[in-house]
Amino acid sequence: MITRKRLAAGVCALVATFATGILPAADTAAAAPGPDGQSEQAPAPKVDLVLDVSGSMRTADIDGKSRMAAAKQAFNEVLDAVPQEVQLGIRTLGANYPGNDRKVGCKDTRALYPVGPLNRTEAKTAVATLVPTGWTPIGPALQGAAEDLKGGDATRRIVLITDGEDTCQPLDPCEVARDIAAQGIHLTIDTLGLIPDAKTRAQLTCIAEATGGTYTSVQHTDQLSGKVKQLVDRAADPVAVPVATQGAASCESAPELKPGLYTDREKFAEHRSYKVNVLPGQELRASASIGLDRQTNPDYGVLLRALTAHGREIVRGSEAGDGRTDLISTGLRYPKAPADDADDKTPETVCLQVSNSFSAAPGVKTDPGLPVELAIDVVDGPHQASDVAAFGLGRGWWLLGALTLAGLVAGLVWGWISRWRIAVWRTN
Repeated sequence: MITRKRLAAGVCALVATFATGILPAADTAAAAPGPDGQSEQAPAPKVDLVLDVSGSMRTADIDGKSRMAAAKQAFNEVLDAVPQEVQLGIRTLGANYPGNDRKVGCKDTRALYPVGPLNRTEAKTAVATLVPTGWTPIGPALQGAAEDLKGGDATRRIVLITDGEDTCQPLDPCEVARDIAAQGIHLTIDTLGLIPDAKTRAQLTCIAEATGGTYTSVQHTDQLSGKVKQLVDRAADPVAVPVATQGAASCESAPELKPGLYTDREKFAEHRSYKVNVLPGQELRASASIGLDRQTNPDYGVLLRALTAHGREIVRGSEAGDGRTDLISTGLRYPKAPADDADDKTPETVCLQVSNSFSAAPGVKTDPGLPVELAIDVVDGPHQASDVAAFGLGRGWWLLGALTLAGLVAGLVWGWISRWRIAVWRTN
């Protein structure tokens, strides 16, 4: 048991070391020097709180008060705790049209407080005027919130708070969320359901998963305020923002990528290619992750290959899945040998090819493709030719060699002792 625990700890340490080497440091990017030689301040994160103000929010089933009253109380607490660096806005849905005209009711969404530096008094006053009124146009509200957050490279987050599913089909809010994710604007949608039923829970979960967000079922006022505060604080945390890119069908037309984090979309059973330049003596480290943002058939896999400019495979990484997780990842390392001429700085163009073996049941949309995240880093390669880590064995290769040698010696000694004991037994 102790041996197994130590082995597991060693494997975890190796995985952590490899991941650290793969992923670029977010802090370094945030403090990159500007043109004047001084550090540039990271752009302010943006959050848009989208609140359902439809007629069903009159229901009094949260801590003895209406859902609207609970939401207002939670908003007041959240507004008091918003970090100074966060630009926050508030958008409503179903707050203005009380009639029965579905066409009009499904356009009932507006920016109650524009995204920007927060004036707590003005924001609280705006929220205090809200009265549960109309329909539940979640899809149009998400589209409006995405427009509210456009511009710049900051972290963007939509927090949707609603007590029911969208009433404005066929504009499916889950498809709207997928379209937002496909735009490559690095926007996350988190959803909170107030006393949700099964249909509401399923829809809000789908919206959140489409952009890598979270879904939470809310039963109490303090739970609502606590979760919204957590999400706003999360937006304020510095993160590495992926860069949107678009892979090509062949290496010849593939985009050239620098070390960093990238996002793309890949169709079912598709191959996508990217190019990375590696200098002599450097090591390329890359990983690819594909998210399952919709229902797929079980038994699938992802393959990441490093190819030469002529299409010869150098090294590969692969991983298979059976539908139990919503993310599958693999990685590879390719060290390029130092040049014979120390002054030779000619880079080798390595083609990274990402492939998948996903399939879906009839009726499941395959467009846009599944979200792909690429992490690429190029570091100095091993300095010693004896470092077998360059060949994929890891830096603990000497331990494997020592164990092998010890096993061989132990086997020889045990064999000699056994033969000696047999010879003594026969003599006696």
